[in-house]
Amino acid sequence: MSENTQNTTPNKEQYSLNDDRRVKVLSPGALVAKRFFRNRLAVVGLSMLVAMFIFSFIGGLVSPYGQDEQFYTYAEMSKEYVGVTRNDTLRFVVADGQDFGSIAQSKALNAFKKGETEFVYKDVAYTLDILSDDMYVVKKGGTILGYAARDLVNPADGAAALSFHAKLAGLTAMVNDETEFTADGETYQLDDGDVKLGGDTVAYISRLVVSAADPSIVVTRDFKERLEETLDANGVKFNYTDEAGNTAEYDIVYDASTKVWSVKQMTATYIYDRYAAPSKEHWLGTDTNGMDMLTRLMYGGRVSLIIGFIVVFMETALGVLFGGLSGYFGGWVDNVIMRVVDVFYCIPSMPVIIIIGAAMDAMHLDSWTRMIYLMLILGFLGWPSIARLVRGQILSLREQEFMMATEACGIKVRHRIFRHLIPNVIPQLIVVCTMGLGSTILTEATLSFLGLGVKYPFASWGNIINDVNNAYVMTNYLFIWIPAGICLLITVLGFNFVGDGLRDAFDPKMKR
Repeated sequence: MSENTQNTTPNKEQYSLNDDRRVKVLSPGALVAKRFFRNRLAVVGLSMLVAMFIFSFIGGLVSPYGQDEQFYTYAEMSKEYVGVTRNDTLRFVVADGQDFGSIAQSKALNAFKKGETEFVYKDVAYTLDILSDDMYVVKKGGTILGYAARDLVNPADGAAALSFHAKLAGLTAMVNDETEFTADGETYQLDDGDVKLGGDTVAYISRLVVSAADPSIVVTRDFKERLEETLDANGVKFNYTDEAGNTAEYDIVYDASTKVWSVKQMTATYIYDRYAAPSKEHWLGTDTNGMDMLTRLMYGGRVSLIIGFIVVFMETALGVLFGGLSGYFGGWVDNVIMRVVDVFYCIPSMPVIIIIGAAMDAMHLDSWTRMIYLMLILGFLGWPSIARLVRGQILSLREQEFMMATEACGIKVRHRIFRHLIPNVIPQLIVVCTMGLGSTILTEATLSFLGLGVKYPFASWGNIINDVNNAYVMTNYLFIWIPAGICLLITVLGFNFVGDGLRDAFDPKMKR
């Protein structure tokens, strides 16, 4: 019976007490990772960061556009075309070869207003021929010096300007309601303000003064007449078709202070495709410079993340160095380093950065150099908090037994600090640095938003939001700033979740 029982009982493999197969042992790193991945918020934060890294670093590589590539489009724009005034004042025209200055003209105008036919200037007697309320002629001893009139004699399209005597004769004939006049050996006809010679119109008389905004603009009489009709009808807009068959729309704006009408032409202009709505070509539209917003977001994330990591690395390096020396040696070394830390805590970081940013603007530094200086400044101002953390940890660690053992073994001081003390501070450093990354990215975004950080053509989430520089853009073009704000929110929140998860993973007692 006992033999059968022994035969039917399966042989179980026996383990000794010192066999590693009895207990599954996890390394400290594996334990931390296990605790970290059990934390759902930490996993969510890690997923968010992975997504943002893929979006920023891989997205920029697959994007068909460059970060500073600009897009253009044709748009109807209002451009200054001509300026128009009505000649309600008397304009003086001096005869060819005569000298009659502005003071003498003022004396003649005063005599005209008083109804006088003579005046004296510098002991010289002048006579006025008053032809009407709108015109007079100044003479000296029978020689015509010039005339003043509200009407202007303008050359017809393609015709040469009339001489002084022809203009004077034409205006005199119009005042006297004559239909023809003779000047320079030619007989001209007057037909409702048109001056004709041999049946061809060579000039016309009008009180409208039209000045082209560009010397290349040729203002035709037909255009002036169309414009005058619109002004007489108190119109603010008209269409005009030129000789080539091109039709354009014109807007008229009156400036009461200068009494000038500004005529603006609506023309198709090749401009930046600013604030274009999301489309198949541009999924998030375009910004104020006509750049693809999605591509700018990708490259902006790359810049913001790189700045964050470099700044935190600099802060950690300086903080570990000075905090390690201060905590290990103590005494006067500790006092000196801690007083330096106190001085740094007293520095008003934001005003200093604003002043340095203004100085860099005045020096006209290029964008790349400016970004390097920004990282150096942020890293140099941010190390004291890490130095205090490292110092406090090392003060408690240096009195423990393993440090006494290193001293008894004759291990060099630098090895005690950097091989035995600092590694024991790394868990706390990882947590602080991870959570500090989010605040550093926010600081960079704030500075860039204020115009003190990353500059064009580089993109960062901060200077993307800086494009929203007025309430109209903020309320009407939400696709410009909301995506950048969401990217900032996801990234900073992700770093905070990961930081909390790492803190709980390294020290499970913190959760209790």
